[in-house]
Amino acid sequence: MSTTYVRPGEGRHYPMIDGDHIAKTAVADADGAFEVFEVIAPAAPMAPPHVSPWTGVLFLLEGRITAQVGDTRHEVEPGGVVVFPAGTPSSFEVVEQSARFLAITSGDRAGRFFADFAGSVPSDQPVEESMEAILTVTQRHGVRLAGA
Repeated sequence: MSTTYVRPGEGRHYPMIDGDHIAKTAVADADGAFEVFEVIAPAAPMAPPHVSPWTGVLFLLEGRITAQVGDTRHEVEPGGVVVFPAGTPSSFEVVEQSARFLAITSGDRAGRFFADFAGSVPSDQPVEESMEAILTVTQRHGVRLAGA
């Protein structure tokens, strides 16, 4: 495996309804794969919990969020970490003006999902108006809305 360095401010941007997901790197070797994203999210109500086929680790850098993982809510402050296990309904809500965090996902599928979602679902429309597009993209990537 070769060394990768991504400068501050660099990475591919995927504007989504819950914030800008910036792909920093993807790693795959004999021991497995993972992807790293920087997420900059505005204050907004919590999106409906969704179930992903990958595990996500959220490391909060700035701001405050409330994370919902299954039936448990976590109030996360800078320096806090919360794990969204694969197959578990999860979501987050930014409770201040904005938040910035690292999202590290297992495997190599989250980046493809973010790219498809950003290209298919307008980030400036209410979720209700985009639901058909959201459901189409989530189904393509094995993600589902909890309760759907």
